[in-house]
Amino acid sequence: MRDALWERICLHLKNGRATLVYSTDGEQRLAFRVHNTSWKPVDLDGITLMRRPLPTALAEGEALRPGFSKAAQRLIAQRTQAKRARANADYISIDLETTGLNPTTDTIVEYGAVKVEHGEPTQTFSALVQQTTPLPSPIAALTSLDDATLAREGLPPEQALAGFLAFIGKSPLIGYNVTFDLSFLRAACTRYAQPPPTNLCRDLLPLARRKCSDLPNHRLETLAQHFALQPPPHRALPDALLAHHLYIKLNE
Repeated sequence: MRDALWERICLHLKNGRATLVYSTDGEQRLAFRVHNTSWKPVDLDGITLMRRPLPTALAEGEALRPGFSKAAQRLIAQRTQAKRARANADYISIDLETTGLNPTTDTIVEYGAVKVEHGEPTQTFSALVQQTTPLPSPIAALTSLDDATLAREGLPPEQALAGFLAFIGKSPLIGYNVTFDLSFLRAACTRYAQPPPTNLCRDLLPLARRKCSDLPNHRLETLAQHFALQPPPHRALPDALLAHHLYIKLNE
């Protein structure tokens, strides 16, 4: 009865996907059948798992593998077009250097942003920020900045914030672990009575975890090495540019 039912489903389901899960006498006590999908049941030491296909982008004119329904073909075409659109999108890649990890007690040391138009960097923004307390030694070692440099080249915090907000405007934003940067940006806006940004924003960290699940970790240094990019210098503008290049790699 089950075999006849499955055969009938596969015969009549021309567009769309189907999965059959049924009881068996094995250790797992479950088995799977699939139709019109690139997910495949695989045996792993006696346990059946569903294997997710690796992300791939079809080239122009590349023939689809036999077995893809028309619905699947449309879905693949839509995803391919979406990837090309992201590669040519306009956005601003941002990065901040801070004195620590707590936005309520720590402050922004440096702003960096890269405006990207049609997939290419066109404008940049960079600003050091004057500090009222000495720069913590771990941050000085990480960024190669010092109190004298910040005092000499830095802008007053309110001026640096205003310049950064003016540069990003309402543009979509990207960044690596950008939720961290946004928490400091919102805290600075509150501190200096500026309206917080409401830009659309995409964090590359979850995207990297999904696309590069086989890496030992997802630090920016590890991803830069994986994609043969320049390692991050832990300065705001170069790290913002690195995030842009990483975004391109993750969407290839």
